[in-house]
Amino acid sequence: MAALLAAVVAAGAVALTTGSAPVDAKDVGFSLDADGRVSVDFEVTKDRSASAQCAVQALSENYGVVGWKIVTIGANGPEDGANNGRTTAQRTQMRTDSPAVSGGVNACWIVED
Repeated sequence: MAALLAAVVAAGAVALTTGSAPVDAKDVGFSLDADGRVSVDFEVTKDRSASAQCAVQALSENYGVVGWKIVTIGANGPEDGANNGRTTAQRTQMRTDSPAVSGGVNACWIVED
């Protein structure tokens, strides 16, 4: 039984560590612009040679998505951003279908060049 449990744990660890390089996003800020647009500020941490895409959304008071945009973050040099080019600040603007009360990153993923 212990051998079976160890095999399952090992298989799970391998499954979690294989695949594409990780990318993380951190919401930094959100603002409503006068013309009905929203601005979303966020940071992306990834391998600096990789390109990533992030789905950024604006939400209404009842958590409905009222704005959505895919943002592409290309490769960075070591002098870009922080952490030797791994972490960069991003800002994107988008239109909304109705008033938004918050905004942020929904998900990010590495894209093949």
